[in-house]
Amino acid sequence: MAKTVTATPVPAAAVATRATSGRLTVRKTYKLYIGGAFPRSESGRTYLVDGDNVALASRKDARDAVIAARKAQPKWAGATAYNRGQVLYRVAEMLEARRAEFVALGVPAAEVDAAVDRWVWYAGWSDKIAQVHGGANPVAGPFFNISAPEPTGVVGVVAPASFLGLVSVIAPAIVTGNTVVVLTATPQAAVTLAEVLATSDVPGGVVNILTGNAAETAPWLASHDDVNALDLTGVTDPALAADLERSAAGSLKRVVRPPADGTDFTADPGLGPMTALLEIKTVWHPKGF
Repeated sequence: MAKTVTATPVPAAAVATRATSGRLTVRKTYKLYIGGAFPRSESGRTYLVDGDNVALASRKDARDAVIAARKAQPKWAGATAYNRGQVLYRVAEMLEARRAEFVALGVPAAEVDAAVDRWVWYAGWSDKIAQVHGGANPVAGPFFNISAPEPTGVVGVVAPASFLGLVSVIAPAIVTGNTVVVLTATPQAAVTLAEVLATSDVPGGVVNILTGNAAETAPWLASHDDVNALDLTGVTDPALAADLERSAAGSLKRVVRPPADGTDFTADPGLGPMTALLEIKTVWHPKGF
């Protein structure tokens, strides 16, 4: 037998009170992005940026992010190139949908549009970079000799200040199968981008974002034995860059340094940002008869 449920009417006085009373705005706290989740810093530290409360990442946060990146890397690298391209294109779709939110954060509209286009551009290269950067080699003897690019692994990234720069260091690293731990000093746009990534089928741990002072956290990434490469594009202090390179040498990391005259992120990025974070594996195989 069907059961009839009668809704209890809301008193008119209560409706009027809600309509006329003021309310406090729910202020956003900008947290870290580690392993697909948004935790506060384990240290409990925060700092203010334009009046917003932002998590200040610690050494332990950096270590947790590396663990998450390492755990996610084999499966992400094992996905088909076509699938990775689909995921990056989904990021572009979600970023386009939240365009107004980034503009409200102070990112110029033209820069948001360029960032969307940059995701699409790299999505298109996902299943083509191996053909351009690899190939069959002519050898003496009855053998196939094939060189194929493979991801370097876990990449520590000190991101540049601009939003387009942030996208331009993350996208080429992950499209080729790497995972990243990103240090950024522009938290509002970076954490909002993390929210885009979290709703774009990007597996947890593929991108990890730490906010705070790169001079404090970058040395731990540079010296971490489970970080395979270090991208210093966002480092503007030559002394810090030199210190990070020396720390990275202890574990034979690949280090990417920006041009001495800076990087124009509005220009065609070319293949360099992708190939800089790839290894080449060469396979020999006897020819059949």
